[in-house]
Amino acid sequence: MDPNIEKVLKLPTKQKILILVIVSVLEASALIWFLYLPKHNELTGLKAELEKLQGEITEKTRIANNLPKLKIEYDTLNQELALALTELPNSKEIPSLLTSITALGKNAGLDFLMFRPKPETPKDFYADVPVDIVVSGSYFSVANFFAAVANLPRIVNINNVAFSDIKSVNNRMMTKVTCLATTFRFLDKKEIKDDKKAAPKK
Repeated sequence: MDPNIEKVLKLPTKQKILILVIVSVLEASALIWFLYLPKHNELTGLKAELEKLQGEITEKTRIANNLPKLKIEYDTLNQELALALTELPNSKEIPSLLTSITALGKNAGLDFLMFRPKPETPKDFYADVPVDIVVSGSYFSVANFFAAVANLPRIVNINNVAFSDIKSVNNRMMTKVTCLATTFRFLDKKEIKDDKKAAPKK
């Protein structure tokens, strides 16, 4: 028999128990350190990866479920854009639009004292097209003119309205009105590029 084992066997019972406990603890520690902890860490990592994948699946499922709704919203936005495009004339339509405005004023019973287009002001993708207007006529005719302009299929804003020379003629209140009519037109691609080139560098 191994002399070391004989020495252990000759030890008192308490010491034998103590050695047995120490050996058991060392073995348990080795098992935990070399077998359990690596597997535990691997399992924790796999659980985190699984949760991440489940989250991605949930998000993608939500997006997939919302696709019909998003398509409807996309189609609606396209329709609204198409409608907006019809409300902004291109450069070829501006003269006819301005002619329509003067025709509306004359049909309302107004006399045009001035109708002077001003230089356009380019914006991002469109340009302001302002026109100084001075007309004379009755309040009723002026109101009808503004209402008719508001009902045009194209966007025309009337602002800077000023009344002057108010007087009664044959029991009708007559006035002279000065205003600024502003419509808008789309810039074509070449105009947008030229405008960007001409813009001063900051």
